[in-house]
Amino acid sequence: MTVTTAPQSQTLDRGLRILEHLAAAGTPQPITDVCRDLGVHRSVAYRLLRTLEDHRLVERDSAGRYRLGLGIAGLARGVRGDLQSAAAPRLHALVADLGMTAFLVVRAGDEAVTVASVEPHDTAAHVSYRPGTRHAIDHGAPGLALLMPEPPAPHDRDALTRARRTGWAVSHGEVVRGLRSVAAPVIGPDGTARAALAVVHVDADADTAAIGRAVAEAAATVSAALR
Repeated sequence: MTVTTAPQSQTLDRGLRILEHLAAAGTPQPITDVCRDLGVHRSVAYRLLRTLEDHRLVERDSAGRYRLGLGIAGLARGVRGDLQSAAAPRLHALVADLGMTAFLVVRAGDEAVTVASVEPHDTAAHVSYRPGTRHAIDHGAPGLALLMPEPPAPHDRDALTRARRTGWAVSHGEVVRGLRSVAAPVIGPDGTARAALAVVHVDADADTAAIGRAVAEAAATVSAALR
């Protein structure tokens, strides 16, 4: 018996391999590294990257290196529908209880990417935090929350060690100057962080411990809903 396989699209395969390469790398990559990973000429890699860039799946930094683009967050919203459905009521509850913007963050390589946010409408002022916002995973409370379930390592920041002890992560001005954030991980059935719930505010006198307990409780509720 002869077994045949359906023909594949080489262009699509290469484009997907670029996305996988950038996700695994976690840091912006020069086009030479992309060429080497795919085993193609620079002109071929450039055309593929330009197409991905047109669809916002890839973007360039100030040095011309490539990384995953904000369009990835849009795709993530589609494939993580169960997560967002479970998180939505808790996000709204945090906004109602704390009067702060609440948001849901997932990991994309070495970055934390916001995929959903809810803003208060009955406060004099609030912080706007839009889906697609991203930052390094080792900076800011949401990123630290995503790292909390991982085994401790010698190079861990003190802020991460404290977060594991208290059950929530806290940051001040690490992503945007003047902004304070508190976050807790949403734990999946396998014990890893599927996401993080977070709030952001500017009130220096706010009760951080009370906020942390509220966020951690909300994250635990979402975790339970996903089991």
